[in-house]
Amino acid sequence: MSLFSQLAFEVSVHDLATLPSTTREIAFAGRSNAGKSSAINTLAKHKLAYVSKTPGRTQLLNFFRISTGNYLVDLPGYGYAEVPEAVRKHWQAVLAEYLETRAELVGLVLIMDIRHPLTPLDRRMLDWFGPTGRPIHILLTKSDKLSKSQAGAALREVRAALLETYPQCTVQLFSSLKKTGTEEAETIIGGWLNFSAGQ
Repeated sequence: MSLFSQLAFEVSVHDLATLPSTTREIAFAGRSNAGKSSAINTLAKHKLAYVSKTPGRTQLLNFFRISTGNYLVDLPGYGYAEVPEAVRKHWQAVLAEYLETRAELVGLVLIMDIRHPLTPLDRRMLDWFGPTGRPIHILLTKSDKLSKSQAGAALREVRAALLETYPQCTVQLFSSLKKTGTEEAETIIGGWLNFSAGQ
């Protein structure tokens, strides 16, 4: 059985005061329109997260149950969403506090469009979560948009850029369109949850 085969929506949260009781959480974060919802749906092998052509559609922390006590948390997309400044500031504060202080959060999956990796906002997410020392796994999505050699070069560049500052980061190529990279992602994330295939 794959890690995300029984992924099911549980609850949406607007502020940290109403976070549910969990054992362990994996957070998925990414710049608006980087392919986060598509990546979650690809890993689950069915539609769970809403895929929108409008950046910034997700404005809640959406909790999806992986298994007993374990959750995937879909965080609001960040970046060029057309939202009021007050809403933007609210979510910046919520995301920072959640990533820096949530004890149940065991790892962060950061989604980056392979054509535009490591934006200043991506680095801000790394700065919030990196000091916890917990693992970060980066999915370079839309890798099908580049040739094999271009994608390989982008992977090496991102890996090298992160090595010194964020040694707990791992990076891989991912394509929701071609369904490539799912096994590698499951293996790494499953390790964070002590999950083994077949359980």
